[in-house]
Amino acid sequence: QVQLVESGGGLVQPGGSLRLSCAASGSISTIYDMGWYRQAPGKQRELVATITSGGTTNYADSMKGRFTISRDYKNTVYLQMNSLKPEDTAVYYCNALIRVGVGPENSYWGQGTQVTVSS
Repeated sequence: QVQLVESGGGLVQPGGSLRLSCAASGSISTIYDMGWYRQAPGKQRELVATITSGGTTNYADSMKGRFTISRDYKNTVYLQMNSLKPEDTAVYYCNALIRVGVGPENSYWGQGTQVTVSS
């Protein structure tokens, strides 16, 4: 019913930039909070940043000042990543709290996009 599709990952050199996108589609009534999480090999999934429907943002401390989350007025959330470091290498996942029809809101995840920071 609902799909989140990420794009924009890839290989980048240290100090470089990438912009991730995530588009939600399906039988969506309302999209509430959206966010990005990441999981590095051998580590737990961790918060990168979230953004409410009103535009309030929240960042993990290690991403503040380097990453910027934004969303459009419809169904897409973005993550601009600057000054990338090798330790930013991970699979990045999109997450969204979405109401389908008149039911309760549920949390949905994308399939993930690989970001590799290496020279």
